[in-house]
Amino acid sequence: MTSTEVPPADRAGHIEQRGIEHVPDAERHGSPRELFALWAAPNVNYVALMLGGSVTGLLGLGWQAGLAITVIGNLFWVLIGVLAASGTSSGTPSEVISRSMFGVRGNRVNITVTGWLLCVCYFALNLAAAAQAAFALSAVLGWAPSTAGQVILVIMIAVAILTLSVYGHATITRLYQPFAAILAVAFLILGCFILAHTNWDWRPAEELHGSALAAGWMAGIAIIASGPLSYLNSADFARYLPKETPARSVAGWTFFGAFLPSTIISALGVLAGTAIDMTDPQTTLETILPSWFYPVFLLAVVLGLIANSAMTAYSSGLALQAIGLKVRRSISVLIDGAVGILVTLYALFGSDNFLDTISQALQLSIMLVGPSVAIYLVDILLRRNRYDGAQLSDETPGSIFWYSAGVNWYGTGAAVAGMVAAALCIDTDLYVGPVAAALNGIDLSLPVGILVTAGLYAVLMRDRVRAQL
Repeated sequence: MTSTEVPPADRAGHIEQRGIEHVPDAERHGSPRELFALWAAPNVNYVALMLGGSVTGLLGLGWQAGLAITVIGNLFWVLIGVLAASGTSSGTPSEVISRSMFGVRGNRVNITVTGWLLCVCYFALNLAAAAQAAFALSAVLGWAPSTAGQVILVIMIAVAILTLSVYGHATITRLYQPFAAILAVAFLILGCFILAHTNWDWRPAEELHGSALAAGWMAGIAIIASGPLSYLNSADFARYLPKETPARSVAGWTFFGAFLPSTIISALGVLAGTAIDMTDPQTTLETILPSWFYPVFLLAVVLGLIANSAMTAYSSGLALQAIGLKVRRSISVLIDGAVGILVTLYALFGSDNFLDTISQALQLSIMLVGPSVAIYLVDILLRRNRYDGAQLSDETPGSIFWYSAGVNWYGTGAAVAGMVAAALCIDTDLYVGPVAAALNGIDLSLPVGILVTAGLYAVLMRDRVRAQL
């Protein structure tokens, strides 16, 4: 099969047939350029705007520092681009590739925490944000929905998300090209209005100095970097590409597709923070937008969050399969969607602060995703991105990635050590580590977690990996 022929198992407009199983070379197709729009569409969104706004709105940094932080934080997309190349090499999703790092059984625990649980949390947050934008859009259009009407809107948005996720890779790849173009135009217009109202002389009420300034910078970088680092699943969307596709092309198109919109939208959030209160941008942006464009903006918010959530739900379904649930991928997506809908409905209508609790809990996720990305990256480097999809798919005792009783204790130990090191250095609303407290709030959890994990894994696994190749 040539790179232009599409296999029946992965055809736009049809439900994708494959789940976590290895994609044979004969079924590989497509071009790495497709990855640009695939990653651009979900990252031209409201979340990036909010993250940028938090740098000036919550951390009290100047807009110049905020712009620098958005660039530095979004450069972590480079790592996600490298991870994506492992999907092309192996023909399997990230949730299967990580068996090489944790073992068949150990990986089930890893995916439960860093894959499935985080995906469900992000799905619920995105669905809640999309629903709130839809509520506001309805009000602008003259309909103030009752609670029953709001529930119906939540379910309608969730149905759109899950439909995309169930149809899968080919349909997402096809639709995200026009999605990216439409969203880019909408946010370009938004950017024009933000720039027109930017207060270039704006200064925070209290200038930060010394350790407080350093703490602000590190917190800002961690906030922005949390976006890219949450995409441990980037191989999921590259595994259908022909095996001979250059790794640098996969990494490059993934990186640029995500980095460019994320950086631009985050920067707009920083600048908007000089004119309005960015703690509630959906409401305050209305004060600087013309009446004709505000509903267009809200619609773009909903569309962008649908695009983002569909990718999350897609990978969440793969995660359930990798954990050991023996159902088709389409069914696992629907199961995750049902859980996400219930969590969202409870957050919106059953609890006054449940969404805040989820958001605060996700602040702690940097302790998990930093070390997880580090292990994945070092494993790719040690193996020189040479993965055998058939070997990774073998879950039987005695297989190459069975290790000891199904667990790679070296990989598990390196991950736990990195997470503990990150926990000692983290500074969040829920928990402050002793090192961060001693440093007056300077949060070093991101670099410490990554460096400790990467160093340990490289030392412990170097000879073991060499023996497997």
